[in-house]
Amino acid sequence: MIDLEYSLIIEATEEPDYFGFYSEDLEGFSGIGHSIEDCIYKAKWGMKEHISLLKEKGLPIPPKSKNPRIIIQNEEKLAVA
Repeated sequence: MIDLEYSLIIEATEEPDYFGFYSEDLEGFSGIGHSIEDCIYKAKWGMKEHISLLKEKGLPIPPKSKNPRIIIQNEEKLAVA
């Protein structure tokens, strides 16, 4: 069972031991880890801290995801104009 309150996207980078992660459900939340497991661990605690900061600042808190997912994908490259 996924023990996260929001969905999580983990992206593999060109560096073999760096992964980026973020949540589309939780604006402004992102981080990096050295493995997929590290990202999940950091995201679990980071989401709680992020919510605490939103509460502290009086900002709106997004509703928890009813069915949070973890998506693992390659890093999306931005197109250069």
